Amino acid sequence: MWNWSNSDLKVRLTLRVAAVSTLCLAAISCYFLIDSEHTVRARVEAIAGVTARTLELQQSKIQWVNNPRSDFPDLDAVAASVMTSGLCLAFRTSEGDVRQRICSGAQSDTAAPPIAFAALYRRLFDPGREAVHPVTVSGNAIGEAVVWIDPAVLTAGAWHDAGRLMAAFAIALPLLCALVYAALARALRPTRLICDGLERIAANDLTARLPPFDLAELSAIRDVFNHLAESLATALADRNELTQKLISLQDEERRHLARELHDEFGQSLAAIRALAASARQTAAQDCPPLLAECDGIARTAAGMMETLRGALFRLRPPDVDELGLAASLEGLVAGWNVRSRGRPRFEIAISGTFERLASSISANLYRIVQEALTNAAKHAGATRVALRLEMRESDPQLSTPCEIALAIDDDGRPGDPPVKSGMGLLGMRERVAALGGRLSFEAGHGKGSSLRVLVPVAISQPVGAAAEYAA
Repeated sequence: MWNWSNSDLKVRLTLRVAAVSTLCLAAISCYFLIDSEHTVRARVEAIAGVTARTLELQQSKIQWVNNPRSDFPDLDAVAASVMTSGLCLAFRTSEGDVRQRICSGAQSDTAAPPIAFAALYRRLFDPGREAVHPVTVSGNAIGEAVVWIDPAVLTAGAWHDAGRLMAAFAIALPLLCALVYAALARALRPTRLICDGLERIAANDLTARLPPFDLAELSAIRDVFNHLAESLATALADRNELTQKLISLQDEERRHLARELHDEFGQSLAAIRALAASARQTAAQDCPPLLAECDGIARTAAGMMETLRGALFRLRPPDVDELGLAASLEGLVAGWNVRSRGRPRFEIAISGTFERLASSISANLYRIVQEALTNAAKHAGATRVALRLEMRESDPQLSTPCEIALAIDDDGRPGDPPVKSGMGLLGMRERVAALGGRLSFEAGHGKGSSLRVLVPVAISQPVGAAAEYAA
């Protein structure tokens, strides 16, 4: 079934041209049929007038020569000059008697028109109507000259003329549609360039520009498109610069908060544990019932110190520049496995060498993984989280012949928009955008979600699968 709403513009316009042409043919056909009918009626009226005058002359001649035996009426003289296919001449007396009638036969090679066309033509034009002119002699009417054409002959002639017109239209219409389609295809060829440019913009290629066009309308689109691409490129550059500043500020705030917690709360908790140990020694000598309370204080302080260590680890991760990205991620995964006691189970697989990465790339990738693991463990309720990090080689002709592929899959709940689509994912997107990479997140209809990150990098020496890690 034809889907008109999604049809090709060239096809749609060509069909409209065909429809308009068909309507024009119908109008022209009607005009020619009406004009032909008027022409036939005028001709029949003229023949009737000539016949009436001829009969009047014949009657006057009879009276002048006083020859009552002369043949009257004599229509042969008129018929010899005016007779055509289907034409009939007659003289009808004042009493209504037809004294003479001459009719010519129809052409035998004329094809009979369709019944529907014949019925319509007779309904519209009433062919075969008589043209009547009185025959008068000395002011007295002695009869009438009657002329008509056989309706079947008129209908066949109209169908013949209409058939020739339709045959010419049947030949011209496909040719016209082909020419219109070709002209539209040529005129709309630049729209393919516009679609390609939009697809490049949608793929975050803001260097896309449209070339000049001949048509003024397409040139206006080109100007707006190029201005939009330039504006988007400028806005994206400004956003990336602001994002870098915000990320740096956020990391600095985290480091500052980690120092404050370590210096203040860490020392306070250490002091509490020392006081608890001292109080226990005193209680062991003087008041044994207080030993349980002292042990409880010590356990509480130890638990708080363990919680503080985890918070400090998240706020201030190990120095990625010193340990390297691979070792830092292995330590992060191992820490999660220890804290979660095997539920969920975190797995990691690293392929390639990452020692020569820039510190900004390593730090941002570490933060992305840290945020993703936190979401999977604390919010998605996952039982298994798999992390894969791979250094891939790409086309050496490119400015960045390598790219880092990061994949994180979990089997947790996929439908928690505030966590999965909120600031955590937004922060990861900003970090990836700052690195010039691409991020995609997919949540399955059942259970689980997938995070994919691709970051282009430039490394001076070839990259191979020199290191394989599994934890």
